Amino acid sequence: MPNGRESPNPTPGRAATHTEPTDATSTHAEPTGGVASGPTEKCGVVGIALNDRAAARPLYYSLYALQHRGQESAGIVTHDGFQQHSHVEMGLVGDAFGEGDLDSLAGATGIGHVRYPTSGGVNTCCAQPFSVSFKSGSLGLSHNGNLVNAEEIRAELAELGHAFTSSGDTEVIAHELARNLLEADLVRAVKRTMNRIHGSYSLTVMHDETVLAVRDPQGNRPLCIGELADGYVVASESAAIDTLDGDLVRDVRPGELVVLEADGSGFESYQLVDQETTAHCFFEHVYFARPDSIVDDTLVYEARRNLGRKLWAESGVETDVVLPVPDSGRSFASGYAEAANGTTADGDPRAEGDTGVEFAEGLMKNRYVGRTFIMPTQDERERAVRLKLNPIKSTIEGRSVTIIDDSIVRGTTSRQLVSLLRDAGAEEVHVRIGAPPIVAPCYMGIDMASRDELIAADRSIDEIREEIEADSLGYLSIDAVADVLDASRLDLCLGCVTGEYPYDIDGEATDRDIQRPVIGDGEGSPARADD
Repeated sequence: MPNGRESPNPTPGRAATHTEPTDATSTHAEPTGGVASGPTEKCGVVGIALNDRAAARPLYYSLYALQHRGQESAGIVTHDGFQQHSHVEMGLVGDAFGEGDLDSLAGATGIGHVRYPTSGGVNTCCAQPFSVSFKSGSLGLSHNGNLVNAEEIRAELAELGHAFTSSGDTEVIAHELARNLLEADLVRAVKRTMNRIHGSYSLTVMHDETVLAVRDPQGNRPLCIGELADGYVVASESAAIDTLDGDLVRDVRPGELVVLEADGSGFESYQLVDQETTAHCFFEHVYFARPDSIVDDTLVYEARRNLGRKLWAESGVETDVVLPVPDSGRSFASGYAEAANGTTADGDPRAEGDTGVEFAEGLMKNRYVGRTFIMPTQDERERAVRLKLNPIKSTIEGRSVTIIDDSIVRGTTSRQLVSLLRDAGAEEVHVRIGAPPIVAPCYMGIDMASRDELIAADRSIDEIREEIEADSLGYLSIDAVADVLDASRLDLCLGCVTGEYPYDIDGEATDRDIQRPVIGDGEGSPARADD
């Protein structure tokens, strides 16, 4: 174990200097566009504390490593021991920061954030880190996830005089934490906040020069700790730690607060909330995380290859060639083809001389086009598919083809891919998916559209096959996903494929006994209920 000090219970931290309620003032500008219809987002967060080196560049490099998690905006907040410095802009990391911007971000501690567009549109009001100044100091907060009770807390805080400048739930967390910091030490303030907010969150927070990492009690979104030569880092994925030549220490545990020493010498751990089950997002392993990241003790690349092997065992089809949909389908297709070379689709050993199914690259990706999944409008998604992928006819023409993808959400991409392959001369086009059918929206931070837009919400697998015009279609089972991730179904968030959620969401079923906190019940300050 490195210099981290594990503390099983909250202990006094920085003492608050005031006890009256705060009227927190946000440093964000007023929204420049329309108010978002929902605060959901899928993002990347990072926090760094170094010994005697500016944190801005390591944060910048880390955000590059997490760019796949957000393409809309990027931001960094640092602290030099005297004051906070912030730079948050729309666009990719390379566009959001210039040399002068990094030089202006003084201090050896800081946090960063990348964000991707949601159904509510693209504007600056929800770009992060979110900065708040209040009577006891300054806060910067980066959030990956989504709260389901944000509006209840927002309404209560607004009655107490808090002014909000965005529609996002990140600002709600920042104001709630600022309020609690006026009445409690750092650790207890975080615990009070955790006992009030309900939903999915992995946070990196700056309180003055102190960097914190907080993961929700069910560990829905990934967060990990890394050790550098001269400090420590917390990040959404271990790939960011690798980029800084660091070593992965471990995941931040569900319900844990990690406090980095401001001089980079170590970290303290506080297990603030314990629950019997977790709710790790299985979709991180299927789609969003980088293949070279280790998420919840599992290398994403190997998980996807094993999911591909399961896919062959459950719904393999004998074709001439198997093609990955780049890039997220590649690991699945590799495992699928490897399994296909060992056994037939019926599960029998291959006869001598039977080479099985050929694995080949038949779709070339234009890497200057972003992910179709996170394009903000349907028209852009449809246009981007043709811009993004081009078939290699010599691999496809006159052959039966299986294409492997990670998921089907709206069906637009799959339908156009089948059409591309038929136009390139494929005799048969079979589609295999390395995840179960997505039948319900995600409320925990992935913009998976509404039920009306989800192709599997009200269609059978055969109806989906007809819709995308494939010769056959096969999905992976939920049990196969749980088996590959070495988890019980109750330790995973499977809401998007079951319609039952691990959080208390209005109008939706739950898969466990859980209730969200009661907000504004008129029985005094709920923030003190945990002490």
